[in-house]
Amino acid sequence: MSLRLRLLLMIGVSLSLLWGGVAVWMLRDLDDEMRRTLDQRLAMSARMVAGLISQNPAAWDRRTGTAGDSALTVPATAKGIACQVSSLRGEVFARTPGATSAAIATTTPGFAEREIDGERWRSYTVEAHGLRITTADRLAERNTLLRDVMAAAIVPFVVALIGSLMMLWIGVRSGLVPLERLRQALASRAPDALTPIPDAPMPRELQPLVDTLNQLLERMRVTISRERRFTSDAAHELRTPLTALKTHLQVARITRGKDAEMALDYAEEGAARLQYTLQQLLTLAQVEGPFSWDETQRTYANEVARLAMRDAAPDTPELIVLDSDGPPVELALPQALAVTALRNLLDNALRHSPAQHSVKLEIQSAPDAVCFRVCDSGPGLGANELTRVTQRFWRRDTGRGSGLGLAIVVAITERCGGSLALAQRPTGGLVASLTLPRAKRDGSNCDLRCRADHGNNEFASGHKHADPD
Repeated sequence: MSLRLRLLLMIGVSLSLLWGGVAVWMLRDLDDEMRRTLDQRLAMSARMVAGLISQNPAAWDRRTGTAGDSALTVPATAKGIACQVSSLRGEVFARTPGATSAAIATTTPGFAEREIDGERWRSYTVEAHGLRITTADRLAERNTLLRDVMAAAIVPFVVALIGSLMMLWIGVRSGLVPLERLRQALASRAPDALTPIPDAPMPRELQPLVDTLNQLLERMRVTISRERRFTSDAAHELRTPLTALKTHLQVARITRGKDAEMALDYAEEGAARLQYTLQQLLTLAQVEGPFSWDETQRTYANEVARLAMRDAAPDTPELIVLDSDGPPVELALPQALAVTALRNLLDNALRHSPAQHSVKLEIQSAPDAVCFRVCDSGPGLGANELTRVTQRFWRRDTGRGSGLGLAIVVAITERCGGSLALAQRPTGGLVASLTLPRAKRDGSNCDLRCRADHGNNEFASGHKHADPD
């Protein structure tokens, strides 16, 4: 059912029921009021005749005659009303023309109804000055009058109801014009058009819908852009290792002895590099994509540091020196993300530090954040290199690695409201400051952009010992 028809039915039925209820209420009140008015007319006519008789008693001196022998003519009463004057013994002295004694004869004062010759009469009797005055009228005439009055009252209601329904149809149709324009604007867009809906004059009720559609289009644009970038990055970065791997395998096939063994070693090294690159690409895609997080699991800075140190230097843990300035602090992001970011920084520091030189890891707490400082003794980076080192696939000269380690760290900080700062140490080497948000004291997390409506928890597994460079 269309929205227009639904609105018309809901409002039209409600309006009809309301108007119908009011009309029934009014007609019932009108019917009661009309009946009271007609009864009052009967009573007033009878009292008027009694008043006239009291003003001229000489006209009624012949009351001892037989009933109906010398009936006088009663003064005219209201239109359609029959009147009769009789003694208390039932002798009729006068009646209006056309009135029958059987129709209006009654001995009980007050109102009464009776059926005579197939017609129903309503009468009113009053006793005064030794006389009985009775007035009566036909109920058929009353009903005709009531029908005429009700018809005169119902016609405006019906006309007003029909006019209201027509105005309702016109109003609903014109009120839905902005929605129709929005539909046409969406229908005329190209299938791959993800630009926001232009800001046009829009009713207040439709503005949240337009804003939601623009947010959806923006999320779709980001998702498609991320998928395209992943495909482009994978094609760009995997083409060379695959070509080298194929070449080494071909050399191993056509050679023998030491040359074949060397070609196989090169092929194995290329396969390992290819595996690392794929692992880093998948990590980056998962960091930028949907991610589900169990909010009941707490993440502490000291535990993150311990896991990252274990993954970065599983065989030489003494090469990383931890310096923590306080008790465990809870972080407002998943443990897997925090460990991945810190491990990549430690791996880079160990890779570029001289052999057997330790790397220092400091944990500093602030009211709203925790800072992990990784200090190495390597050659450091120049000013130009510091601006490029976080770019994807950037490597110094022909260094090893995929060039995705720091890009992953930046992606994690962007999603979780943190930051990464790289600076040259005065004594030589590089210091990397990773700042991550703390959990709020009431137990609720910060506004994490790393949470999404859908996703999975596979991120926590399969990311250890990835090439961080």
